[in-house]
Amino acid sequence: MTQVNDPAPNPHATAEEVKAAFDDPKLANVLYHDWEAGTYDEKWSISYDERCITYATDVFNAVAGEDGQPYPTAMELGSGTGFFLLNLMQGGVIKKGSVTDLSPGMVQVALRNAENLGLDVDGRVADAERIPYEDNSFDLVVGHAVLHHIPDVRAAFAEVLRVLKPGGRFVFAGEPTKVGDFYARKLGQITWYLTTNLTKIPVLNGWRRPQEELDESSRAAALEAVVDIHTFDPSDLESMARGAGAQDVRAVTEEFAAALAGWPIRTFEAAVPQEKLTLRWRLFAYRLWLRLSALDKKLLAKVLPRELFYNVMITGTKRS
Repeated sequence: MTQVNDPAPNPHATAEEVKAAFDDPKLANVLYHDWEAGTYDEKWSISYDERCITYATDVFNAVAGEDGQPYPTAMELGSGTGFFLLNLMQGGVIKKGSVTDLSPGMVQVALRNAENLGLDVDGRVADAERIPYEDNSFDLVVGHAVLHHIPDVRAAFAEVLRVLKPGGRFVFAGEPTKVGDFYARKLGQITWYLTTNLTKIPVLNGWRRPQEELDESSRAAALEAVVDIHTFDPSDLESMARGAGAQDVRAVTEEFAAALAGWPIRTFEAAVPQEKLTLRWRLFAYRLWLRLSALDKKLLAKVLPRELFYNVMITGTKRS
């Protein structure tokens, strides 16, 4: 079952709206995510097949373990297109799901994805600081790359605990660390500059996207800089969750070598025409990410401080 009763999104943001959004992070979030909704899965190589099912379940199990699965009911906070929840449902972690997002466009795409996959999902447009569900509604709340968009993270944790059933668990993944965000942004900026300038050379004719598309990407990037409000120190994030009343709190980090390669690759892919990204290229990028992720897990996670890794994941429970 899929349902949503909220208004349709405005699919584009004007230069004036982008300017106004600099003073209003929540407006920026709606504009940016409505803008990105239709192409978000393609941009971030999101799929609902074995590749992303394995990724989602591995990430979940790495921080929360397998006890309690399958969870009867779960809500994804800031669901975007439903990547985390829908793949966890397909992986057998969750039975029935709900998607919430501040962006109407994202909720619509998430519900469409759920319907196409035959999954039992409902959805609501929702502010993370005022979740529109009753107390004690869910066995599990999940989120992927959402906490860093929320102005008051501690208030969001308190709301998550309110809608969780006693003993229920939350799992948030894909959040940028302070150090990781710094090197990822620098690598992205350098890659964008090099790609958009080198593709002006005549010998690389055909590799440059039309200037209008590059300008639109630049406006989207300007909004992205506004909606990315926070970066996190893993210990500080644990303290926020405990301060909101969570127990059994634990943060884990991932992706160092994988991030050092992944961010230039993603930026390059965003700067060139999509038809240039052949199957051979996509397989190369995916296999490289797998190898570097394995290096991170098997070696680098054992010898490097957790603060150096790009992603932080956190879990905790509501008191019984």
